[in-house]
Amino acid sequence: MELILLRHGKAEDHRPGGDFDRRLEEKGIRQARRAAKLLAGVDRLPEVVLSSPRIRAKETAEHFCDEAGLPEPMFQPWLDCGMDPETALRELRGFSEFGRVMIVGHEPDFSGLAEWLLGAPAGSVEVKKGSLVGLEVVPQGRRARLLFSIPPKMIG
Repeated sequence: MELILLRHGKAEDHRPGGDFDRRLEEKGIRQARRAAKLLAGVDRLPEVVLSSPRIRAKETAEHFCDEAGLPEPMFQPWLDCGMDPETALRELRGFSEFGRVMIVGHEPDFSGLAEWLLGAPAGSVEVKKGSLVGLEVVPQGRRARLLFSIPPKMIG
């Protein structure tokens, strides 16, 4: 399975009332749409998009899907903040019929997942807001091969 990580785009600052309802800023919307254009331009759009239920991730996934002409994203509780790599891999097995899956979520979860799958040392990967990381995952094990890592400045 090819796994594409899209970290949510630039969102509102933290609020005293909580983190769940933070919305994307205009820059975050542009990041999501540009990521879709970039992947479409190289024929690497996902077959399915899964997203954290937090507003900023949901909006990122929705704008990505809208720009790419894909079906609506599916919102998955396991992608919420605090995602565990082993849980993510186990849940992703339920989508093994898809050759290319995108997940939209948060830090430090995505960096931790990439490090875990690649066998990289802690702190060696950083997935910035609005960036894309592509991994070829071996579903039976804890292994992946890095296909690409595109920081937001290169997306446009």
